[in-house]
Amino acid sequence: MSLSLLTQKSVSLFTAIGGWRTVAEGVASRALFLLAYLLSGQVLTSALVAVGGVLVFAAVRVFTDGKYWQAALGLVMVGISAALAGSTGQAVDFYLPAVLIQSAGTAVFLASMLVRWPVIGLAVGAARGERFDWRRDPAQRGRYQLCTAIFATKFGLATAVLIPLYLADQVTGLGIAATLLGGAPAAGACVYLCWRILRGPAEVTPPRPVARQGC
Repeated sequence: MSLSLLTQKSVSLFTAIGGWRTVAEGVASRALFLLAYLLSGQVLTSALVAVGGVLVFAAVRVFTDGKYWQAALGLVMVGISAALAGSTGQAVDFYLPAVLIQSAGTAVFLASMLVRWPVIGLAVGAARGERFDWRRDPAQRGRYQLCTAIFATKFGLATAVLIPLYLADQVTGLGIAATLLGGAPAAGACVYLCWRILRGPAEVTPPRPVARQGC
């Protein structure tokens, strides 16, 4: 499969789950909650500000693109965080879903590597239309294992940072770490590294045979 076709399939998959708008909504909700909490000191008010910000994103998405389920997905995600923080009155609970997601991601990605069914192989194989053919290619399977290890490292690092901050009730540090390590910046770096790995070696043009000179 050519690099251009792989790129098209990857972009289509990324677009299907909401593209950069979904990424922006996730970053915006965490940043808005933290900013509102630092200014007001009120958990419920900050949660409502975060929900309101994502609601604006959702409304724009519906009216411009008609993407109802993608808009609803963003609202559900921030709604869960807001409901947790609002029900307990603890600001750190707004970021509890991020902590749990990173912890679960660490376990899932590591387990998939141990059983030799790497998550990245399953995801990219489906996007490429390879199904499970890649498992018969040791080199390709190794690349998928490496990419999965990259994401597992990212999840593990985020978990190691987020859990102590959550337990210590450090809202500011937790909010920043959840946005950077548990959000788009770290995930984007992992995606780029995986793209570089999965591109494969560049094709080399074989040298032309040198014509023999007659004696």
